[in-house]
Amino acid sequence: QVQLVESGGGSVQAGGSLRLSCVASGFTFRRYAMKWYRQTQGKERELVATISNVGSSTNYADSVKGRFIISRDNAKATAYLQMNDLKAEDTAVYYCKATGTEWDGSTFRGYNYWGQGTQVTVSS
Repeated sequence: QVQLVESGGGSVQAGGSLRLSCVASGFTFRRYAMKWYRQTQGKERELVATISNVGSSTNYADSVKGRFIISRDNAKATAYLQMNDLKAEDTAVYYCKATGTEWDGSTFRGYNYWGQGTQVTVSS
């Protein structure tokens, strides 16, 4: 059974830090790129950060560049999002997503898995 379980959310004052974790199970984690998204009520889900399957490449939304760091530990099947210098506009539900392919015996198929989300609230 595929699972992505986020944790580490909470309430923090502006300027503070939080570290989100996303623990994966049920699929070959090292074959999947990992992404963090966030969503506020009434808005579309926004891509925040991406890391390649081996961690050699990362990308960030302009709004978080220089403040957030995405990382992963393939041995622990876990992705992280270190969030520093948090601002009120970072308040959202944060989701992790795994994107990759698997060989099904005859072809590679693409898969996307989502976590359930964790709330981050930043007070100014």
